[in-house]
Amino acid sequence: MKAAEIRSMSESELQTKLADLKGELFNLRFQHAINQLENPGRIKDVKRDIARVKTVIRALEMSAAGEREDG
Repeated sequence: MKAAEIRSMSESELQTKLADLKGELFNLRFQHAINQLENPGRIKDVKRDIARVKTVIRALEMSAAGEREDG
């Protein structure tokens, strides 16, 4: 998932995406533990996507806090 795609999402969509990614990461870790994971690199990709989503959510929170302080 590209950062531009993430930035274009609303906050509720980001929260939903974050929950989906966390669920996927859980499933990938479980498959990895029982040696059924075909592509172990996918774990790394999902972790990075989670970090991207969290970064955008935090940026939205900071911009909202800045607007409250200014206005």
